[in-house]
Amino acid sequence: MTTAALATDADSDAAAPGSVSLSGLTKSFGDFTAVRDLDLHVAPGEFLSMLGPSGSGKTTVLRIIAGFEEATSGTVRLSGVDVTRTPPHARDVNTVFQDYALFPHMTIAENVGYGLRVKGTSRSERVEQVAESLRRVRLDHVADRLPHQLSGGQRQRIALARALILRPQVLLLDEPLGALDKQLREQMQIELKQIQREVGITFVFVTHDQEEALTLSDRVAVFNNGRIEQVGTAREVYEEPQTEFVARFLGLSNLIGAELAQELTGTRRTMSIRPERVRMLGASDALADGDVGLTGTIAEIVYTGPATRYLITSDAGVDIIAERPNAHHIAGLDVPRRGDRVRAAWNPAHAARLP
Repeated sequence: MTTAALATDADSDAAAPGSVSLSGLTKSFGDFTAVRDLDLHVAPGEFLSMLGPSGSGKTTVLRIIAGFEEATSGTVRLSGVDVTRTPPHARDVNTVFQDYALFPHMTIAENVGYGLRVKGTSRSERVEQVAESLRRVRLDHVADRLPHQLSGGQRQRIALARALILRPQVLLLDEPLGALDKQLREQMQIELKQIQREVGITFVFVTHDQEEALTLSDRVAVFNNGRIEQVGTAREVYEEPQTEFVARFLGLSNLIGAELAQELTGTRRTMSIRPERVRMLGASDALADGDVGLTGTIAEIVYTGPATRYLITSDAGVDIIAERPNAHHIAGLDVPRRGDRVRAAWNPAHAARLP
């Protein structure tokens, strides 16, 4: 889905199959308000991630869309139909959970076909659809096994196949990769994106993993304290954060206060600059045309594998993180060390201006 398509006025596809529209959504539990007057539109066929820390309200919103929680106020529309008070089984959505929720006594084929059996689908049609669904997740060879005989990644793919076989208009995913180790999780991210593209179903995905959200999503909704701080493409929320929370939550960011920013650029607005946009120069090196910089001392060095991060304590009293790809290094040559005097430089055009 192109950025232009996503930017289309939400009203134009609000009634299209697979759309999700939340308006004025509020959910309170006693004196605690988990979601506050929230508006969100998900386009048909879009992969939207709801990203935020624990307690930010993202899972509550997912449960309200699914019908597992009832909104205190506001409306939920699926494909243009108001389902705010509709029970879960009557909504054309399905949910994939982190704990897989597979029936331990059933074979994989029986697990995947369970929803079709409940719907009364004939055995011959059920067998055909189960085989197709297992092929889609590349696990047709395990049809006769039991869940405990599969790895965590395989069980997660089976849970996905079971949800997709009913062909819901919207698939809700509640941190489905959270229980997997890093390598398997990254592999599953690629597979999940491919499957979503193949089936063309709207995916609404909950995660607290920033990298996961940026990797998978057409758009990301960043949650904080029951509200959405920003909605945009992965590039927009990372490169152009609209609030300090978004700048800090999505990866590392250097925040330059308004007063210092005015000294450097003449504009009195807080700047957010990503570490990979910061270059390290010798303390006496001249700045490139248009660049600004702060001189300081390297206080810490962190090796991350693909890159090395340098924490620079500037003379202005502001800590700056610079990141250099390790591919650019020649072993033993020109390697900065703790205590070195350096200049952190960047182009103000690469910095986001925060309110």
